[in-house]
Amino acid sequence: MELYNPIIRGVEELVGSSTPQKYPYDPADAWEDTGAFELVMLRDAAFELGGSGKSAVNFTCVTTSPELVPQDEILVYGSDLSQLKGDSSYARIALLRVGDIESDDEEDTEQAFRAIQDMDFVKYHVFPKGYMIRTSSESSREQVRISRDALKSGMSFRRIGADFIRQYKRNPHILAVKLLFITAPDANYDGLAKSAKTVKDITMSLTKILEGMPTDCGSCNLKAICDEVEGMKELHFGVGDKGTNAKDHH
Repeated sequence: MELYNPIIRGVEELVGSSTPQKYPYDPADAWEDTGAFELVMLRDAAFELGGSGKSAVNFTCVTTSPELVPQDEILVYGSDLSQLKGDSSYARIALLRVGDIESDDEEDTEQAFRAIQDMDFVKYHVFPKGYMIRTSSESSREQVRISRDALKSGMSFRRIGADFIRQYKRNPHILAVKLLFITAPDANYDGLAKSAKTVKDITMSLTKILEGMPTDCGSCNLKAICDEVEGMKELHFGVGDKGTNAKDHH
């Protein structure tokens, strides 16, 4: 699973110039999770990540590369929650290393991509106490309202990250999680949003491929993403037109 690798490699150039705080994953660090949508009223809020019209980017990438995602860890670029004084630009990026979930068998390939979708859906099942997440799948936004009480009780990205990783690790396909929290003022949030769109386009293309797309590149509305992402064309014709070389369709 290498379709997302160029995006993962490019993230480092977009996170800003600050050296990240790095924390190894420890399940004991995980912030309390309520198991249901966490409502934080505006009057009880300290601030919002992505509030006041600021950037709030989220995306998930999957890879089989131990080089890109060597271990479970949480990286914080910029100020941690206790250091923020007001609404801030924000990004949360999840990089997931999985076992080899690809196969030459078409049915197994379909199961593999359903598994990728399941991994992305984890974000809809994380409910840290005092941390109200509002996600828009359309725009890849993830805005978060932070409660004053939670902040006073010691909430931090390390502890929120541990809650996310704990939820991700319930999926047997996921071997390691590298979770990035970004609040650095010099991070390239527009660039991160563009990466988020590419991730969404790849995932949408995978879904379309599995539904059975035309194998005539000239009539396909996803030609641009196929041309941009290495391996997408081969995957398309491997699933949609078995036994035919992708190069024959150019």
